Amino acid sequence: MIPTKRALAGLALSLGALWGLGGCATLMPKYVKPGLPVADNWPSGPAYKATAGHSGPAVADIRWQEFFADPRLRQLISLALDNNRDLRMAAINIEKSRALYQIQRSDLLPKVDASAAGNIQRVPADFESSHQPATIQQDTVGVGISSYELDFFGRVRSLKAQALDQYLATVEARRAAQLSLVSQVAYAYLNLAADRERLRLAQETLSNQQAAFKLIASRCQAGIASDLDLEQAQTSVDAARLDIARYTTLTAQDENALNLVAGTKVPAELLPASLAEALTALKELSPGLPSEVLLRRPDILQAEELLKGANANIGAARAAFFPRITLVSAAGLGSTNLSGLFSSDSFAWSFAPKLSLPIFDAGANRAGLEVSEADKKLAVAQYEKAIQTAFREVADTLAQRGTIDEQLAAQQSLAEASAKSYQLSQARYGKGVDSYLSVLVSQRALYAAQQNLINVRLARLLNLTTLYQVLGGGSV
Repeated sequence: MIPTKRALAGLALSLGALWGLGGCATLMPKYVKPGLPVADNWPSGPAYKATAGHSGPAVADIRWQEFFADPRLRQLISLALDNNRDLRMAAINIEKSRALYQIQRSDLLPKVDASAAGNIQRVPADFESSHQPATIQQDTVGVGISSYELDFFGRVRSLKAQALDQYLATVEARRAAQLSLVSQVAYAYLNLAADRERLRLAQETLSNQQAAFKLIASRCQAGIASDLDLEQAQTSVDAARLDIARYTTLTAQDENALNLVAGTKVPAELLPASLAEALTALKELSPGLPSEVLLRRPDILQAEELLKGANANIGAARAAFFPRITLVSAAGLGSTNLSGLFSSDSFAWSFAPKLSLPIFDAGANRAGLEVSEADKKLAVAQYEKAIQTAFREVADTLAQRGTIDEQLAAQQSLAEASAKSYQLSQARYGKGVDSYLSVLVSQRALYAAQQNLINVRLARLLNLTTLYQVLGGGSV
């Protein structure tokens, strides 16, 4: 811009006046948060007795570094937060939404452009009154406002509010993705630990059964044991071999799943050896109240931001029924020759307001308003459904939590009793009191009890992890 100071001052005053004229209220309906479409308290009954009377900090305030005590698991989660591609896409969506919001927000201010132009043309003699050909030169420099809408009825402001809500929704979506990723890493880590422990149990069982098979084979050669005893011992060996092959496959698949959620190859030193090491790796949690917990979940906050955006969009649809005033202006210098471009009398300006008043649009504006109102109703239903789904997820998790300790105690007792039964059956068989069938039955019962004990321990740890997620655990 090279115009005079007077021109600059006049343009600044004009911009200030336009800004003041455009700063009117919007036609957005007042946002009212829908009521909680679930019960005020969590379900009660025999399945929930373990949750009664607990108190403590809100789960949303507990950082995952505090909840997961296992140092290897914490390192794995940090690795996943740095490398997981789903989380990267969520972060990119935030950047995109932020840019879109900035674009929409910029419409509230006039766009001031600088320009410079030169034009030389030869005019034929027939076009000139002197009947002589002429060469005409025009040079201009200036600044101007290009197509600025005076936002009297808040259309631009409503669109800006909608873009902001969309951006905030992507922020909450990333938090939800991060919380989900933290849980997925824990799930994969615990499943790998459980399958490694199952594999180790199957290997120990195979070793014991092979020793028993050799003993029975020698007894069979001595005529002390029957061929039936030998074949029954062979079935135990083969069953253990089958489980070893199966759990070897599962542990490899578990490692692949862990590498996927981590977004990179997980170092061997971060892999769990067995589930027993992770039994105290998680922190106990308090469920709190639905109104305090559910409304802080990132996915529900995301649904509410989308609802706010739909509400703001109604304001833009309503404003479409009213006139739109668009301004185009310019101020600068002009001359027929370059040397006179900066002379005192070369100042030029233009001002071109435009009024657009909808008269007949074949119902397009009415339909647009109906669409925006329907979108809001849909967003309300989605928001309420998100809360109801969250309530059900927490209730289901609490139902399992209320009985999982009893299951664990009962399964532990069953495993101990099965071990004693197996020892007694071996002693009775060794003294010739019982057949080898009783040993086989008690051995299978012990093996099943030990495998189920691993399952229950895993279920308890997974339940705590799920509870942390569905209660909206802090993801920062």
